Order: sequence, then structure tokens, then C-alpha cells
Amino acid sequence: MSKIVTAHENKSQPLLGNFIKANIRILQTVSILIGMIILLSILSPYFLQVRNLLNVVRQISLIAIIGMGVTMCIITTGIDLSSGSVLALAGVIAASFGQGQHPLIVAILLGLAAGAVAGFINGSISALGGIPPFIATLGMMTAARGLALIYSDGRPITGLSEAFEFIGGGYILGIPVPIYIMVLVAVISHILLKHTKFGKYVYAIGGNQQAAIVSGINVKKYLIMVYTYAGTLAALSGIILAARLSAGQPTAGVSYELDAIASAVIGGTSQAGGIGTIPGTIIGALIMGVLNNGLVLLNVSPYLQMVLKGVVIVVAVLLDKKR
Repeated sequence: MSKIVTAHENKSQPLLGNFIKANIRILQTVSILIGMIILLSILSPYFLQVRNLLNVVRQISLIAIIGMGVTMCIITTGIDLSSGSVLALAGVIAASFGQGQHPLIVAILLGLAAGAVAGFINGSISALGGIPPFIATLGMMTAARGLALIYSDGRPITGLSEAFEFIGGGYILGIPVPIYIMVLVAVISHILLKHTKFGKYVYAIGGNQQAAIVSGINVKKYLIMVYTYAGTLAALSGIILAARLSAGQPTAGVSYELDAIASAVIGGTSQAGGIGTIPGTIIGALIMGVLNNGLVLLNVSPYLQMVLKGVVIVVAVLLDKKR
């Protein structure tokens, strides 16, 4: 009997070791998150209140949704700097059709279409034009922001219907609607990356683009698909934010792309490409959200908060380089 137990233990130890080795990045991130939660629960009696925790998750839902698209871009060794501006553009377009004169689905689809087109242009310029993603998406960041201001005449678009506002401000069973949307997007994105040909090719392109081309993968096609998906998710966040603010704000989403990138990198997505997960990005977004919330609860100066967030981003990049 003891021999059977020993054999079982010997067999389980390599399995556990392999699991830890395969998931070391996400396990490190989870450890950091747990440590932050324990520390803040000690420093502030309000942190672990259900209302506060729900608020944290609702706050990070937008960044997490954008981050899922950005994660795919980074896995392919790219980047998307336009997501904050695309968010604003989609928000004002959706808001202009979400005032009750048109079916809600029309407003949503037009907002998503704006993001998909922006993402398609990003991908096409980069993949077909040979322009580095950094430059292509930087150009879109400026252009999309300008279009949002032109479309809205530089003013918030208000008067949204109750159905539209429910997307960002409603509750189902006591849980904010944006959290449900984030979870749904996470499930879809995870399946796309881990259980489809699309995901397999995305990792292959990031691992070695030249080898992917030699193996017959249509790299340009899949890069365009990745950026189109990222643009669509940025647009979805824009719709949710407009619904939550009860207005399409042409100035919304400033620096959101940086928070999304930080969430992806903190969550274990490698800037070198070929490595990254959706759960990791969500945990990275939670770390950013918990940090923001904790600093507010501790009455830390807003200016110092910006400094600390910058330090966290730099440290995350340095750690990524050492992995």
C-alpha cells in the first residue's frame, strides 16, 4: 500500500512542477494581487467592503476589455496606442444614435463598426504598408480623437435613452452590467486565443514571424484580424463608458491605452511576442484597479498617484525583460 502511495506522490510531483513552470507568469501576478489585497485590507477598513470591491471590478472592466485586444497585438510583437481615442470616437457615434430615436442595437452596432474600421486601418497600414504598429496606431490615436471632436462638435452628446444607459450603469442581481460584459468578452477572447486556429497562428506569428510565413500562415491577414478585434473591443469600452457617463464624451479615454498596455504587461504578456494570456491581463487590470482604489482610500495625493502608477508600469516592463 505504501509503495502505491509513494508512486502516486512521485507521479504528482512532476505534474505539479510542470503546472507551476507553465504558469509561472500568471502565478507571480496572482501572488502580487493577493499581497496587495492583504496589505490594503489591513491599512483600510473599507477596502474589503462588497460595495468597494464591486466598484473596483467595475472600474477596471473597461481597461480589461481594451487590454484583451491589446494583449493580442503585443503577442504578435505589435502595439495599439489608438485604443483610448477609438473609445472616444465609438462613444460619441453610439451616443448620437442612442437617444431613443433609433433601436438600441443600431447604436451599438454603429459604435462597434467605428472601432472595427479603425482597427482594420491600423492592421492594414502595419501589415500591408510595412509601417511599424507603433507609428500606425500613433497616427490613428490622433486621427480618431480629431474625428470624435469633429463629429460631436467638441461637446458631449447627451440625452441617452434609459436602455442605453443601462449598459453602463445598470445592475443584474446586484452586479454591475459592465462586469458581465467583461466576463463574456474574456471567455470569448480566451477561447479565440487558446482553442482556435486564429489563436494558434497569433502565437506563431509572435514567436517567429518569418517561420510562420514559411509554414504557410497568411501573416498579413491575421495581423489585420488582430487589430480589427482590438479596435472593436476599444469601441465596446467606449459604448459602456458613454452609457455610464450618460453622455458620449469626445475627450474620454485619454491614457486608457497606457493602462491597457500596463495591464497586459503586468499580467505576463511579453513585449518580445509569443507569450500572453487573457486571464493574466485581467489580473493585471485588477492590480492596477486595486492600486488606484487603495491609494484613494488612503487619501494619497492624485499627483503622487500618477507618479506611483508610472513607477509600477516601468517596474513591470523591467521585470518582463528579466523573465
